[in-house]
Amino acid sequence: MAKQSRSNLYDIMDDSSASYIHMVQHLIEKCLIFHMTKEECMEALSKHAKIKPVITSTVWTELEKENKGFFEAYSQSQTKDDRMSETETSEMIQKMISDQRSKDSDD
Repeated sequence: MAKQSRSNLYDIMDDSSASYIHMVQHLIEKCLIFHMTKEECMEALSKHAKIKPVITSTVWTELEKENKGFFEAYSQSQTKDDRMSETETSEMIQKMISDQRSKDSDD
């Protein structure tokens, strides 16, 4: 019976949920490119993409689990000088969301 419940849980995650999580992952990856911390990424995605911080945090944590070596090196290499301004962050996130929606509607 437990196996049945578990498989039903995975069945709940439909294509739109998977697509949403994939979009959040893509946005986090962009935040990483621009040397943002987890907290800065959570704040930026909440403010500019209306993604709840708990979602960003959960996806970020899963990425950390899958890529431990990368995140260890990433956290050691961060400097304030490499970070984007709030305006640049907003523009970048809005463009990525728009691009993702266009891509999703083409599929």
